[in-house]
This record gives sequence, C-alpha cells and structure tokens, in this order.
Amino acid sequence: MIEGENLQAMVTLYRERGQIDLILTDPPYNTGKDFRYNDRWNEDPNDPGLGDLVAEDDTARHTKWMKFMLPRLKVMHDMLRPSGLLAICIDHRELFRLGQMLDEVFREENRIGIINWQKSYAPRNDNKHLSTATEYVLVYAKDLNVARTGLLERSAGMNARYANPDRDPQGDWGSDNPYAGEGPTHPGMVYAIQSPFTGEMHYPPDGKCWRAERPKMKTWLEEWGSAYESRDVADERPSKALVLKGATIHLPDPDDPECRAIGDPNDPVVKRARKEAEQVMRRGPYPGLYFLKGGEGKPRRKRYLNQVKKGVVPMSYWADEDYDTPFEIGSTSWDHEESGHSQAGVTELDMIVGPGHGFATVKPLRLFWKIVQLWCPPDGLVMDPFAGSGTTGHAVLQLNAETGSERRFIMIEQGRPEKGDPYARSLLADRLKRVITGNWANGKGEALGGGYRFVQLQSTVDAKVLLEMERDEMTDAVIASHYDANRRGGPSLIIMTNENYSYLVARNSSNEGFYLVWGGSAVPPVFTEDVYDVVVAEAIKAGLKPFYHVYARFNLFQSDDVRFYQIPDQILMDFGLDLNDAFNNEAGDW
Repeated sequence: MIEGENLQAMVTLYRERGQIDLILTDPPYNTGKDFRYNDRWNEDPNDPGLGDLVAEDDTARHTKWMKFMLPRLKVMHDMLRPSGLLAICIDHRELFRLGQMLDEVFREENRIGIINWQKSYAPRNDNKHLSTATEYVLVYAKDLNVARTGLLERSAGMNARYANPDRDPQGDWGSDNPYAGEGPTHPGMVYAIQSPFTGEMHYPPDGKCWRAERPKMKTWLEEWGSAYESRDVADERPSKALVLKGATIHLPDPDDPECRAIGDPNDPVVKRARKEAEQVMRRGPYPGLYFLKGGEGKPRRKRYLNQVKKGVVPMSYWADEDYDTPFEIGSTSWDHEESGHSQAGVTELDMIVGPGHGFATVKPLRLFWKIVQLWCPPDGLVMDPFAGSGTTGHAVLQLNAETGSERRFIMIEQGRPEKGDPYARSLLADRLKRVITGNWANGKGEALGGGYRFVQLQSTVDAKVLLEMERDEMTDAVIASHYDANRRGGPSLIIMTNENYSYLVARNSSNEGFYLVWGGSAVPPVFTEDVYDVVVAEAIKAGLKPFYHVYARFNLFQSDDVRFYQIPDQILMDFGLDLNDAFNNEAGDW
C-alpha cells in the first residue's frame, strides 16, 4: 500500500515494469472537483503546487482530464506483463474519450470489451431525459494473442440443466448442438444421416457441418441397434451419406431446390431399425447421438456434466450453452445480481470501517471480485493506481481466502492532501487491516488472513544516489522521467536498450534518439567531441535523425544539433521535483 501521487509512484516502480497481471482501477470521472490539473508545469517544471481542482463548468475540463490521464495510461501499459490486462472504470462523461486514448495506447485490436454494470436497480432522478443506472468497465489486453480470460463459478441453475433420464453410468448430461459453423472448411463432415426411428434424412444447416468425426457418428448411429453404411445418394453434398444398411433411399428431385434424398418410413429395413432403437431407448442408456421427441425429432448430442468446464466463460465472451468456442462480442451487461451496485459498496464500507467515511460512491466488492477472478491468475499480481477506499485490495484478499489462491496487490492512493485528509492511511489501510483481521466496525467480520506493507512516497530524492546508479538503472530513470514530462507535452520514449549501442537507449515519436553517457560512478560521464562522433554514427545506423538528446553529467562539447540534459538535475526536474529542496533519503521513504 503506497501513499502518494500515483504517476510518481508508478515511475518509482518502473524498474519492475512488465510484472503486473491485472491493473484494476477507478480513476476520477471528471464530475467536477475530483482531480487537479497544474497548468503551471508548462512554464515551471519545478512548481511545487498540486494544481487547481478542475470545476464542472471549466470549458477545458475534458482536455485537462485527458492530459491528466494519458501519461498514467502509458505507464500502466508498460507495467503489465505481455499477457496482462487493464480493467478501468468510467461513466458516461468520459467514456468516449477514455476509449479513444486506450485505443491509442493499447491499440484497438487489443480491446477485449466494454462491460456495462448496473450501478443502481431503481430509476434515478439524476437526469431529466434518461436515468443513468449503469457505468462501464473498459477491458484491454496488452496483447490479445496471449491474454487469457478465466472462468466464473457455475451456478446451481446451470447445473440443473443436466439430468440422467436414461440411467447413463457416466452421470448427468444435457442436450448439445451436434453442428459446428465450419461447413465450407470441412466438406468431409457435410453429409446426411438417416434416423433409425423414422428413416428421415437429417442434414447439417447451410454453412455448418457435423461436429463429431465421421467414425464417431457411425458408431453412435449403430449403437441404436442397426448397421449403417456410407452411400452416394446424389444429393450434391461433398460426402457420402450414412444410411441404414440395405435401406431404400429415394434420390432427390432435380427440381428440389434443397436437393435432399428421402428415406422411406415404410421400408422394412427402417421398420426393423425402429424396433431395435425403441428397445435401446427403453433400457438405456442412449448413445452419444440421440433424437428428440422420443426418436421422432432432430438429432442432438449428449454432453456430460463431468466433462463440462468447472466454470463458465463470462458474458463478454459468449458462445452456446457450454461455451465450447467463445468469441468476442465487444460489450456485455452485468446486472446488479452479478456485479453488485453502488449502494452495496457504500454499505459494505460502512460495515467494515463504520459510517462517516465521506465516500458517497464506492465500487461494490462483487464487481471487483469478479474482475479479479476473471483476469488475474491465482498466483498473479494486481495493481490499482487509484485505490480509493480499497475495494481492489479487499477483493484480492477475499478471493485468496475463498479459493486458496495467492494473489498479491499493489495499491496506490494519495488521499486529499488539500483537505488535510490522508485517507490512504486513515481509511484505505484501515479497511485492509480490518478485513484481514476480521475486526469490522459492525462486529460481524470474518478474518480473511494475509497482510500488507504500508509505505509513503516522498518528494525528497537523494541526488547522490542518482549519481551512483549503474547504467541500466540510470537508463530506467531517464526513460521513466519522460512519462512525467509527458504531462507537459514532452515526447514519450520507445526503448532501444536491447540493440547493443554504446549510448543510444531510446527514441521518441519524432524518430530522434536519446543517448546516455553513463558507465556508473567510477568515471564521471562527460559528453565530448569523441562521444559526439559515436552518437552520430549510432543515429545513422539506427535510422534516426537529429536532434540528438544527450544525457550526461558534464558537457564539454557544443553543437547545434545536440540537446544536452544534465544528470541528475534534468531527471529530477522531469519528475517535477524542486532542485532547491534538501534532497535526502530518510529511512522508510520511497
């Protein structure tokens, strides 16, 4: 649990980037005076102020909110593992702008979906046109190709769909679709089968094929008591039909637009087959392919409950009953039974820490519990940069207690320093402690176990420590500092440290290189003419253009195409720290 400004906290953790499985967070919704914007950073990067609260009637509040959020989204992206996901809450005010920024930072093809959850279950009088009863969670993968979605617990209602009417020794089963939507790519699985009950010829619907392989289909059909054979019935299907051996099949009428072969129910072969099939149905169990309406209807497959996944895919990914091949639909709705509602969140917080906490809107525990279960593996790491009242941490602790998992969390919260209200300490940390120990304010809590460490992010940095950094650490500091600089319109950097250059470490979106003259503290790093020649050569090799952005401790060479940044001063300035502060590194500070 880190108390401090979230961008600086994430930059502090930047060396550990690529380690987060899930970022679940609830940023300011731009409702009026819920975030600060410091426009003086443009003129004075050392301005110590937090900035003014952005009012609801500020005509530039959307632009300010986006400039506030964009660098934080970029750092969040880098903090995620390749398989990691971001789930970020928002309401209608900034939904579209947040979505546009996420499409830019994460790329549109990595958007998993938009969940709209029911924050209230009764009409609200907050709008004269439409009641705002829902809010949204935008879910993006860092790389959709390697991201994974977990399973939700199956409900009793889902399991109730399974029964055992035929006394099958494999247990309860349900009715499943025998078709798959891949007919054009699987022509060998597009053919007719003949019912052993009626002699009727059954075909897959247009564009589909049988899901089971042909030998399995033949085995199932013969388990009804009669032999089957493959036969060409001139029905213009890619494969031969599976028909009762010796049965009479009427070839299709050439004028029939569906071009179907027809079985004869009065055929003696069909009558014998029906008698055998009815005996199998009476004694049970049915074969894996059975026919509805006591044999008179269409074919269906049996699917056994003990073969079904232990959970269900969430509604963001929806397929048929048992979710065999989930596909994205882009958005979904979770009603309050699935996600909880805002008032439930407030009530939960009241029960844990007592009333009077000052939070009028709190995300329900069930919503965050569900998201963590879906998108953080059992031994994964969750980060919440806008931790608020601590619902994310509570959800992780609850899941660990209920499922035996070992998820961990990093919570970041600044509180309201302008009001002298460090609620990261007085509320958030207190909530986590109470749910861990079971010491709820209402006396009804159950100890969840676990633990956390509370640290404070200080605005004091030891300049000497910066100078003693090794090259890889200094490279991280240089690159990370530009995220904070991004608040003032500075370029974000693309890392190039894995390409074995002597000085080149990154480039910006303008294709200009950033060069670090640094080998540790043993020899003072100096930018000289010889170093300049190497910098130019590396730029040419990498296809970069001037300007050359050079970081070093001292500068002994001047050139119009060089922009020089002195270490550590420039890095400290980019982090928004006042160079006139007495830099120190007191025990316990971050």
